[in-house]
Amino acid sequence: QKKAAALSNIALQVLDAKNGGAIVQAADEVIDGTLGDQFPLSVWQTGSGTQTNMNANEVIAGRANEILSGTRGGKTPVHPNDHVNMGQSSNDSFPTVMHIAAAESVYHDLLPSLEMLQATLQKKSQEFNNIVKNGRTHLQDATPLTLGQEFSGYAAQIGYAIERVKAALPRTMMLAQGGTAVGTGINCKIGFAERFAEEVSSITGLPFITAPNKFEALATHDALVELSGVLNVLAVSLMKIANDIRLMGSGPRSGIGELLLPENEPGSSIMPGKVNPTQCEAMTMVCAQVMGNHVAVTIGGSNGHFELNVFKPVIIYNVLQSIQLLADACRSFTDRCLVGIEPNHERIRYLMENS
Repeated sequence: QKKAAALSNIALQVLDAKNGGAIVQAADEVIDGTLGDQFPLSVWQTGSGTQTNMNANEVIAGRANEILSGTRGGKTPVHPNDHVNMGQSSNDSFPTVMHIAAAESVYHDLLPSLEMLQATLQKKSQEFNNIVKNGRTHLQDATPLTLGQEFSGYAAQIGYAIERVKAALPRTMMLAQGGTAVGTGINCKIGFAERFAEEVSSITGLPFITAPNKFEALATHDALVELSGVLNVLAVSLMKIANDIRLMGSGPRSGIGELLLPENEPGSSIMPGKVNPTQCEAMTMVCAQVMGNHVAVTIGGSNGHFELNVFKPVIIYNVLQSIQLLADACRSFTDRCLVGIEPNHERIRYLMENS
């Protein structure tokens, strides 16, 4: 965000190219993690994220001054507020970073994991297409279906989840930058907002645009509440899938036992030979956490007072955690459970014949 702002201000000829170049170089070091130890703040701060914005301004200014003069710190020739924060406010900078971070995490982490999960479920559905088994409704025996048909339902759930995530992204791609303090754009050069969105798109390779209404972009976080809601639906889907699979894998002698789950590790320190459905259990715990996170995001999103929402840090903290948890859990579940699932033909046949 600070890099894109500096590049925009240089292009608009309101920031000296020499100072601006040093700001860009320092911002790149923040991006690549070189200056990561200079950001000690936690999520629990002012609701606008002002402390984090000022932290970034000061770190980048201090490093830029070192690049230009050999001495780190200070406020000359690069000033944290006058130069690094030029044409910006915490009130539009922090929500802008919220949207950039959420969008990048969805594009680079969540969607690839979901696509891999869906493809694996579709493959299993095809593999199991001719295996006839008992259907179950109300946890009671019902009319038959194939195991492949059952798995096709899971694949469809994830397919719809991918569609929902993609449908929520256009609002996430709208950036608040240029609204400054209350949405009017005071102290911001005309054309800055549009140029900034172009620079962010160039840096990230993602199609960001400037928010058409900056008052909405500062005072609310409906777009992230929407995205969190989509993540909540995904958690609901994954909970159902993981529960079905672990129930079908229950046993080995007194459970349903229709599926043979991968034996990743010993399941008990007291019962030899016991193997637990650990990946299913891990997935369901992730789902529970995501559902809880959505409650926090919902409460945070409802606390936009007049021209500013003041729950910004906790909203993005929970949204990013949900995205990362779901992405990690889907990868692990696919690699360590789903790929290795096999049908227990003998047990499936026995249950069919005796139902």
